[in-house]
Amino acid sequence: MTATRLYVQFPVLHASSPAKPGGSAGLARTAATAGLLACLALGLAPQRLPAQTSPTRAVQAATQVAAAEVPLTRSALDASLFYQLLVAEAELRRGEASTAFQLVLEAARRTRDEALFRRAVDIALRTRSSDQALSAVKAWRIALPRSALAAQTQAQVLLALGRTPEAAEPLRAMIELTAPAERADTIVLLPRLIPRGEQARAAAQLLDDVLKPWREGATRTSALVAGARAFAGAGDNARALQLAGDAQRDDPAAEGPALIAIELMKEPGAEAVVQRYLKAEKDTKQSNPIRLGYVRQLTSAQRYTEAAAQLSELTQAEPEFAAAWLTLGALQIELNQPRDAQASLQRFLALREARAQPPADDDDEAAQRAADDAQQEVTQAYLMLAQAAEQQRDYAAAQSWLEKLGDVGGSGTVISRRASLLARQGKLAEARELIRSLPETTPQEARSKLMSESQLLREAHEWTAAHDLLVAANKRFVDDPDLLYEQAMMAEKLNRFDDMERLLRKVIELRADFHHAYNALGYSLADRNLRLPEARQLVARALELAPGDPFITDSLGWVEFRLGNRAEAVRLLRDAYGKRPDPEIAAHLGEVLWASDLRDDARRVWREARERDAANEVLKETLARLKVSL
Repeated sequence: MTATRLYVQFPVLHASSPAKPGGSAGLARTAATAGLLACLALGLAPQRLPAQTSPTRAVQAATQVAAAEVPLTRSALDASLFYQLLVAEAELRRGEASTAFQLVLEAARRTRDEALFRRAVDIALRTRSSDQALSAVKAWRIALPRSALAAQTQAQVLLALGRTPEAAEPLRAMIELTAPAERADTIVLLPRLIPRGEQARAAAQLLDDVLKPWREGATRTSALVAGARAFAGAGDNARALQLAGDAQRDDPAAEGPALIAIELMKEPGAEAVVQRYLKAEKDTKQSNPIRLGYVRQLTSAQRYTEAAAQLSELTQAEPEFAAAWLTLGALQIELNQPRDAQASLQRFLALREARAQPPADDDDEAAQRAADDAQQEVTQAYLMLAQAAEQQRDYAAAQSWLEKLGDVGGSGTVISRRASLLARQGKLAEARELIRSLPETTPQEARSKLMSESQLLREAHEWTAAHDLLVAANKRFVDDPDLLYEQAMMAEKLNRFDDMERLLRKVIELRADFHHAYNALGYSLADRNLRLPEARQLVARALELAPGDPFITDSLGWVEFRLGNRAEAVRLLRDAYGKRPDPEIAAHLGEVLWASDLRDDARRVWREARERDAANEVLKETLARLKVSL
């Protein structure tokens, strides 16, 4: 055992081999659980560039980043040094941290061993002695003035302590001391050194100033991306996007600007950066992480049509990419495209079967986790295939897909799917009994059962039974926002509008960020042509809480229509329908187009909606009320 392998605590930011300026990303894969959102959470998105540390105590910031080993060197360990280090560790265990620090620092000075200097800094930080930590890094830099690692550690400690201006010199030294071939990669990772909190913006500005000389030549893109990353971490999104845009103009194929823009998608101009990268990058495999991150952002904003289009492009270019087919199938189900979903999901299963691995050894935890993840994905595919068959009213096929689940078939998710299948075939009592047969060993399980049963009743148009069930549920689970919201929706179906409003206001009181409650109340007022200015305020608040949500945009369009603002209503409803071609949104858009004498457009939208779901109640009611024949 050598001294250099004993005392590793700090990261080495400079890469051992150069990468493309602007950073790189990989795919994070996790297991799917139930439903579309869980399927989308498979991790079809790039890993973020290493984020700034966020320690609970600033003085410990330097120990929060994953450790990286110092390259092995010939050890200077002799009997005397071994004994000194042994005593130091013993003193540390006895709580004599100051003595341990002095012993290790003296050994570091004598041997000029970087690992020992790092150990001395580590001891000081762990005991929250900022003075000792700074004295150790100063001694380190004096002993090894050409050490980039020493400069990095000094900068990191100073930034963590909030002594931001003093960090400029070691940051500059760190860059200058890095080998030219590795300098761009080191620069792009510098934002990792900036802790979160009050000092973040000052540190970001400092780093921006330090990097100005490096915004030329081979390091230009990396310097711009590093500045953008630092300002994004400090919350200055406008400055971050400005620098990301500059970096992209300098190198349209750099990943870094697009990665930052994906994280800032809610900011104006961010999406354009992502789209420009995807247009410029012709290497499909290279652009996959960005495209998949973009898909994830689109789905979180419920822009399913655009997300599906991105995945369709990807699967055409890389037809062997199994996970993309799975997520595409989930999106197609949400878009009520069951036949397309069936094809995508069966393609996924074929790829999984072709790449099937032998059973994992129980002793190999990583292999076992991978096998479990793969099985969960297959389970999710079977569940979604059953759902696609249900959408086509092919109940026998849906049942056959559920039967393929084997031992998994007893899970709550599968039982709920089977119950839904029974209810759709008119066997509501049997479906309810199936839900009630689920165990409820925890309050959460009991609550989930009640939610599942109320959904069965709602889908069967058993409004009174669903309402009564939820009234009882809210007595059992007092002040539960989700259950209160569901009860409000059933009260509306029963034309108990005062109860609905009271319940929704209670939900807002309990959870001020519950955007569904604002939207539901605002839409209900607009639909009944009541208190329209208040309705607009409620829906606008919902849209603030969930920017871009197509269903809330639909509500706002409907409010504007009721207020007589037809042009604005058409604009909003077209936007909502483009993001999510839902039959209810189509019904509203068609009616506004009809009232605006754009009747051919209205009929086209209604026909599209009828092809997706001819049984949709809002669509049927709209066509009947307007006496429109398609």
